[in-house]
Amino acid sequence: MTATAVNPSHILVVDDDPALRALLLEYLGDNEMRVTAVDSGEAMLAAFDREAIDLVVLDLRLPGEDGLTLARQLRERANVPIVLLTGKAEEADRVMGLELGADDYVTKPFSPRELLARIRAVLRRYHQPTDVPVRDEQRRAFRFAGWELNLRTRRLTAADGSRLELSNHEFSLLVAFCSAPQRVLSRDQLLNLSRLHNAEVYDRTIDVQVLRLRRKIEADPFHPAFIVTERGAGYRFDVPVETLY
Repeated sequence: MTATAVNPSHILVVDDDPALRALLLEYLGDNEMRVTAVDSGEAMLAAFDREAIDLVVLDLRLPGEDGLTLARQLRERANVPIVLLTGKAEEADRVMGLELGADDYVTKPFSPRELLARIRAVLRRYHQPTDVPVRDEQRRAFRFAGWELNLRTRRLTAADGSRLELSNHEFSLLVAFCSAPQRVLSRDQLLNLSRLHNAEVYDRTIDVQVLRLRRKIEADPFHPAFIVTERGAGYRFDVPVETLY
């Protein structure tokens, strides 16, 4: 098995065939991807609202469901990449799916290697820099050094899949750091960005919250690698951050 990526892409596979789901769980997982596999549109939407998903692999022919409608519902929720799984005789559906905003398709039967190549190609396109402004409320998650902060569920997940509870103040402070990675932020800026000014504030409010947050995410809170103190200036979140929209 290959080494696990620090921030693996999370792929949501939607197909009613249990053998295919098991195959893709293993194959994509062996190729440095995190995979969730479900068998219905309802389960897909629930997983999408619960997890930070990078790309959806969607079978257009789920029993009793309209795959095109499901693709449209996904597109309404977020600008998430979609790769369709289609049959050989479904050219009209493929065209309609692409017009609805799907990014690519693979015709069944297919090789897992081909699907992997198409997934990687689509993800590369989405990771290209863009000049199009994106509103803050469209952000779905932050990822850094194996950690994932889901902004919808307010969950912090470690690289091993374990979840840590954050207080409201800790969550707001971590969002502030992730929104401005590798920049020095003064205590006043952090008070404003984390909205701690709405709480009972005293001189060392930020310092106390930083210490509590370090105890949860740092391997050694007293020699931090992420939240670095800039003496006389404030703090710097000294790690690259990936934003998922």
